[in-house]
Amino acid sequence: MTVAGIRNGGWIYRDRIGPADDGVALTAWYARRYRHSDRPVWLQRLAAGELHRNGRPAAGDGPLAAGDQLAWHRPPWCEPVVPQHWDVLHDDGDLHVIAKPAGLPVLPAGGFLDHTLLRLLERRWAGDPAGVPRPVHRLGRGTSGVLVCARRPASRAWLSRCLRDSTATASDGCRKVYRTLLQPGRLALEVGDALELRTPIGRRPHPGLGQLWAAAAEGDPGALAALSRLQLIERRPEADLAEVTIASGRPHQIRIHCAAAGAPLLGDPLYGPGGLALAAALPGDGGYSLHALQVQLQRPDGSWLVVEAPPPAALRPGVGSGRSGSR
Repeated sequence: MTVAGIRNGGWIYRDRIGPADDGVALTAWYARRYRHSDRPVWLQRLAAGELHRNGRPAAGDGPLAAGDQLAWHRPPWCEPVVPQHWDVLHDDGDLHVIAKPAGLPVLPAGGFLDHTLLRLLERRWAGDPAGVPRPVHRLGRGTSGVLVCARRPASRAWLSRCLRDSTATASDGCRKVYRTLLQPGRLALEVGDALELRTPIGRRPHPGLGQLWAAAAEGDPGALAALSRLQLIERRPEADLAEVTIASGRPHQIRIHCAAAGAPLLGDPLYGPGGLALAAALPGDGGYSLHALQVQLQRPDGSWLVVEAPPPAALRPGVGSGRSGSR
């Protein structure tokens, strides 16, 4: 089942002008801040009364001053359809773990506002005295599989700390295993062999977004250390089936690491060999298969929560051709 592509209620994007942007024209600033629209489009939005400055509709395209409070009152728009059904893998009244379907965004972003997992959970559990289960981490829109939510703020704080610590230190208290299909024959591995992927991840220029996460440039002081372990599960004529365990949680880590190793995800329109982003694609563009197979979390009392989401058919050994995942 999917949520129909109906109109949402619109949104207000709020920003504050810093000293570096003092004197920049209003629409020039917006064209630089939100690169999906050029300056003539922002001039149209200004004329329509969508751009507010310091609590009132902007009177013109004059220069901004440091400290100005801006608000873009985006009118309602029609969001793309998304899946609205998922399987519950674990629910103890607090922790709520689901098998997220591919194609469902977790949080509002990239043109999605109401048609997100967060909004669907809020509507489904509205009024429940136990509270609304809210996502603690996120999976890409095209990624399916295990996603952990929690109702209690203390549990969300614990889970966030656990995930954050694992990202910073490769802690054994959190383990995440994925399945994916890679472009065939790109890795010099035998079935069952594994290799560690340690390509640092950093921001690179991108014409559509300004900057985008990719394999870091050499010498980038802001590069983030990242660690993945890739194991080749099966070779097929059309794809290699791999299992990837991540000990860190960097943005688009698996897509970037596999591409940097010379084996991009099959059908990934964004990350090519070398782990760099292609200019014509965006992070939310689908076409690849990536599934969060298992999450292991060590509870504060030392016990373990292990949850697994069965992979789609195309990501199971012994299955022939075909793809699943993002569409």
